[in-house]
Amino acid sequence: PYLAGIGAACIFGFSFLMTKNALEQIEVFHLIALRFQFAALLMTVLTALKIIKISIKPKDLPPLILIALAQPVCYFIFETFGIKYTSSSEAGLLIALIPIAATILSALILKEYTTIKQLFFILLSISGIAIIILAQSSGNNEGSLMGYLLLIGAVFSAGFYTILSRKSSTRYNPIEITFVMMWTGAIIFTILASIQLEGLEAIGKFYEPVSSANILFAILYLGGFSSVLAFFFINFALSKLPATQTTVLANLTTLIAVFAGVVFRNEPFYWFHLLGTIFILTGVWGTNVFVGKRRTLINPETKVMKA
Repeated sequence: PYLAGIGAACIFGFSFLMTKNALEQIEVFHLIALRFQFAALLMTVLTALKIIKISIKPKDLPPLILIALAQPVCYFIFETFGIKYTSSSEAGLLIALIPIAATILSALILKEYTTIKQLFFILLSISGIAIIILAQSSGNNEGSLMGYLLLIGAVFSAGFYTILSRKSSTRYNPIEITFVMMWTGAIIFTILASIQLEGLEAIGKFYEPVSSANILFAILYLGGFSSVLAFFFINFALSKLPATQTTVLANLTTLIAVFAGVVFRNEPFYWFHLLGTIFILTGVWGTNVFVGKRRTLINPETKVMKA
C-alpha cells in the first residue's frame, strides 16, 4: 500500500506537465472528458478480456456513484474554477490542505484518530508545500473570496472521497471503485464539455483534437495512467492504510511536479525548493512511522479483518 501511494503520487506529479501542455490547444472540460472517456473505455476492454474482474450489481451503484461524485466530479469542477479566480500558487497552497480535511473527516466519520506526533508531521509536510508555493509567489495577490471558497470545496471533496473510498473498501475492491469512478467521470464531463463547446452541433468535432500527437499522448497518459492506474493505486492504498497516511503520501506529488518542471521544462530550482522538499519528505516519513492504534475494519460479507 505504501508503494501504491507513492506510485500514484509520481503519476499525478507528471500529470501536471501533461495537462499544462495539452491545455494550450484544448478547453478544460473537453480535455477532462476525453481523459475519462479513454479511462472508462480502457477499463471496459480490460473487463471484457477478463484481465480484471468487475462484480457490481445495481444495488451496489449508489455508494460507488457517491464516491465518484466526490472524486473526480466535484473535485475537478471546484478545482478548475477555483484556479480561474485565484493564482495557481494560491490554488496549490489551498489544495495542499487535503490531508487536514481528511484528518478531520477521518476522526468524525471513521473514528481514525491521529497521534500528536502524526499531527505534527502532517503539519510539517504541509509547511513544506507552503514554503515552495509562497516563496514562488511572494507579492502576488490575485486571489478572490469566491476562488478561495471554490478551492476549499475541492479540498473537502477530496477529503470526502478519501473517507468514502476507505469506508467502501470493506465491501468493494479497488478495481470496482475505480471502474465506477471512471464511467461517472466520463458521462458527466462529456455533458459539461458539450455545453462548453456550445451544444450538440459541436459533438461532430469532439474528437478532432486527438489528431494532435501532443493531445493524444496527454489523453493516453491522463486516461490510462493518471486516471485508471493512479486511482486504482489510491483506492488500494485506502483499503489498507488510514486515510490520513494515504493523503500525506499524496503530498509527494508536489515534489514530482517540481522535478518534472525542472527536467522537462527547464524551470529553476531554488533554495526554497530544497527546504520544502526536506519538510515534505520528513513529514511523510514521520506520519507513517508514528502510527497510533487503528480501528479494525471487518468486511460483512467475507469477514476479513483489516488492521
